[in-house]
Amino acid sequence: MLRNHLRRDLQWLKRQARKDRRITAVLLVCVAAVWARQLSPWETAGGAPLALLGISFGLVAGSAMAWLTSACFVARTLRTREEPAEELRWISRIGRAKEWAFWSLAAYVAWHLLQLIMALVLL
Repeated sequence: MLRNHLRRDLQWLKRQARKDRRITAVLLVCVAAVWARQLSPWETAGGAPLALLGISFGLVAGSAMAWLTSACFVARTLRTREEPAEELRWISRIGRAKEWAFWSLAAYVAWHLLQLIMALVLL
């Protein structure tokens, strides 16, 4: 009986992980698209202090690093495993990939807010 419960829980975890992997893939594509759209006409504010430009660059770099980390985790989950311990590692990698993708999105949002504040301050 315990074995059936564990098998059912593992099946549920695998279904949830596949759903999370789809969410992560969509999130990675969206973050890459908004960065490409946002940074294509790379213009800096004329009188922006050097510290704000440094913070802005740090947020861009942080988002890129989080994006790459998430993409690496997703790439490592492309092949499913047959052994239960390997399946649990696979599920864990997908969870970490989703977390890193949201960190990348958070860095983008912080960068966007910093740009808004810089525009308001420099007015």
